[in-house]
Amino acid sequence: MDPALEVESDPQELMPRRRPTQERSRRKFDALLTASRDLLVDVGFESFTCEEVAARADVPIGTLYQFFANKYVIVCELNRQDLVGVQQELEAFKGEVPSIDWLRFLNKFVDHMAGLWTSDPSRREVWLAMQSTPSTRATGVIHEKEFAEQVARMLAPLTPHTARERRTMMAEVLVHVVYSMLNFSVQDGQSHADAVAELKRLMAAYLLVAEKESRSS
Repeated sequence: MDPALEVESDPQELMPRRRPTQERSRRKFDALLTASRDLLVDVGFESFTCEEVAARADVPIGTLYQFFANKYVIVCELNRQDLVGVQQELEAFKGEVPSIDWLRFLNKFVDHMAGLWTSDPSRREVWLAMQSTPSTRATGVIHEKEFAEQVARMLAPLTPHTARERRTMMAEVLVHVVYSMLNFSVQDGQSHADAVAELKRLMAAYLLVAEKESRSS
């Protein structure tokens, strides 16, 4: 049985066996991840195989297994890649909170995030694949917590008198809600614009209350 499918009391983060350091290996590593995204969109995770990934990337299957133990590790690396990209985008937003126009910047950032989901259908496919096993779900939680740490630091000026533990919880809630809503927004038959508008209302209301409570405490 694949270890990723086993129910563990303490599932471990799924990570590549190694990450490349030389340019030639990096090109193969990147080609495998690009092929994995395309395959996820084309066939979904249930029909996703390492053999097909290697074939699409024009890389020997043995090379794939040098980097990835199985398909669950591949999707976890794709998820990490997506989160790193969002973290980099968030850096551009840093410093706008708590300016007087922070709500306007929040709307702008949510619109930008929503654009990533509509322009790249693989993001939702990766998110769905991450729900497939205890280990992939546990790895997703670890990734979200790392992202939430960055969000918590950004919330500090907005909520100066809020306890650090509560601010951390707020950040984790925000990250989870944003990711869930963005993936919800690109479901078949769902109005993307309406879902994004509701997400903005949720975030604005939540943060306004948090700001008011912190400054009045």
